[in-house]
Amino acid sequence: MPRPTARVLTLLELLQSGGTRTVAELADRLGVEGRTVRRYVDQLIDLDVPVESVRGRYGGYRLAPGYRLPPLMLSDDEALAVLLGLVAGRRTGLTTTEHTASETAAAKIRRVLPKHVARRLDTLLDALAFTDQPGGFDTPDAEVLLTIADAVRHRRPVAIRYTDRDGRRSERTLHAYGIVAHAGRWYVTGGDARVGEDRTFRLDRITDARTLPGSFEAPPVGADPAQRVLSGFATAEYRHEVTLRIHGTVDQIRARIPASVATVEEYEPAADEDPATEERWLRVELRAERLDWLPPVLASLDRPFVIERPAELRDLVTALAGRLTSCAVLG
Repeated sequence: MPRPTARVLTLLELLQSGGTRTVAELADRLGVEGRTVRRYVDQLIDLDVPVESVRGRYGGYRLAPGYRLPPLMLSDDEALAVLLGLVAGRRTGLTTTEHTASETAAAKIRRVLPKHVARRLDTLLDALAFTDQPGGFDTPDAEVLLTIADAVRHRRPVAIRYTDRDGRRSERTLHAYGIVAHAGRWYVTGGDARVGEDRTFRLDRITDARTLPGSFEAPPVGADPAQRVLSGFATAEYRHEVTLRIHGTVDQIRARIPASVATVEEYEPAADEDPATEERWLRVELRAERLDWLPPVLASLDRPFVIERPAELRDLVTALAGRLTSCAVLG
């Protein structure tokens, strides 16, 4: 059974999570009676923790606004979650330009952990192996990231300095809808006030961000930032424009051709059809700099398909079919 001191610390953690907690709720979480909760609150007050009593029907206890809490106290599971998150962030590129920040944060956590816990966590990290190589992505500036995040939340326009993939620099006013992490990179999607259209920008290519006065209307319902980014990849300008018709379900197609690669035109299903499960002909459009990777993907679909364009892709599919036939060993 937890000792009283452990329960007092648990009470502090519950209060620091925010809001007002009723006596009944706290008693249930701590496994004690209401009068014991009040005694634990008195102990916190004796330790100069400003716990306020809230009267009324929805009353209870809360921490005083603006109170600076003591240093974090992490359980074994919480410490493990934080350290693994730091390791994963470094490997996937989801960090900021301050590359040492995650390393110094991990070192600080290790220093304050009990020795036996630190040894167990170090043992896990030493034994941990990854099947992929560490990410070598360019990462965004922390101040840029936080400034744009604040602009997203409060619907404030933000002035940015941007360098595109060809090295061209420009200054833009962005109405940012959301920040998206995809394939090891950070992106921001929003309305570009200069051209009056939606755009997606890589955050590591933004060298400066400054919040401007004013506000803008939220985008229409259903304008999901992640979907905007994926659609932007699928419709980006590349050398080849490919149009296919594939007989199958949306799920079958998406299993091999994700939303970041292609768009799928869903025809209006009949009243008794489930658009996610009923097999039918769907139009798939994508753009690619090269075509040689597409024939194996289409073969892996194991579904009937028609190539509408380009003719070069038909030749590549025919050539792949010939190679597979010639390499097949008959029993």
